[in-house]
Amino acid sequence: MIDQFHRFIVVTPVYEDVEASSRLFKELYENFGSDVFVVAVDDGSVKQPLGIGSLSIAGVDGVVLKLRRNVGHQRAIAIGLGYASEHMQSSQSVVVMDSDGEDLPATIPSLLSQLDSNEVDVVVAQRKSRVETFRFKAFYAVYKRFFKLMTGRAISFGNFMALKSGAVKRLVTMQELPIHVAGAVLASKMRTSVCSLDRGPRYAGQSKMNFVGLALHGFKALMVFAEDVLVRVGIACAFIAVLAVGGATAAIALKLVGFSTPGWFSIALGILVLMFMQTGALALMTLMLTGVVRSGAVMTPIGYHDYVDKIIETLKRKQTL
Repeated sequence: MIDQFHRFIVVTPVYEDVEASSRLFKELYENFGSDVFVVAVDDGSVKQPLGIGSLSIAGVDGVVLKLRRNVGHQRAIAIGLGYASEHMQSSQSVVVMDSDGEDLPATIPSLLSQLDSNEVDVVVAQRKSRVETFRFKAFYAVYKRFFKLMTGRAISFGNFMALKSGAVKRLVTMQELPIHVAGAVLASKMRTSVCSLDRGPRYAGQSKMNFVGLALHGFKALMVFAEDVLVRVGIACAFIAVLAVGGATAAIALKLVGFSTPGWFSIALGILVLMFMQTGALALMTLMLTGVVRSGAVMTPIGYHDYVDKIIETLKRKQTL
């Protein structure tokens, strides 16, 4: 069990980024001293494996979870949350943050202060400013609107968040968590508060998330709400099918009264019938898939042990046990 004198736990994934993560650990200790306990998840790094020395040199207490293979950013966070849930105490909180410096340690108190309210389970960071390219900002703006259209929900936050112990234990029982952390928070229906914070620049190196990876990450959020998306797609298909039937009826009526040029009727009717058949078939398929999603929604806790090769603790931590 994580010691009681640690006020909160930081869960952070690290993949081939020892330099940036080492600076994060140093800043966490400078800002919070012994109040913080770090759960660093080494996501199968090969070129720059994270060692316990990065935590020890920074002076911060914590553990390094060495994963057997690379599982991806979101599942690595889920594994870290699974470990924290198993070892934390009810009075402690968890902060999820990236290890590259874009989530600033100095802003953690702002998250934790809002978490003190009895009406809040999770506090998420919403960016006031972004150190990003115009291409990224444009894509993100389009994505947020598309997400709202397909799911009926608004998403404007990422992984940087603070959670109470009860919220962590609830979240790790959700099968959606390894797919998309922010999406799982939305799906959990926990009481969420928003904290506006600035985004910092990377400590070192370049981001490993390219445009394709970013797009995939966005679509994974839609997977969390697959049932809602399928129903909305089915409704849209049914609506188009009804319009096709209406158009075909109007074309037949125009043909009967003589208001149609040679060849127009057959082309228009053929296109409308094809639209009806395609959208009708797609509507039936989406309804069937919705049933499959609903029947397969079995809630299982995150079994992080299966992914962890070894757990390395800081020397200071061992001496206090």
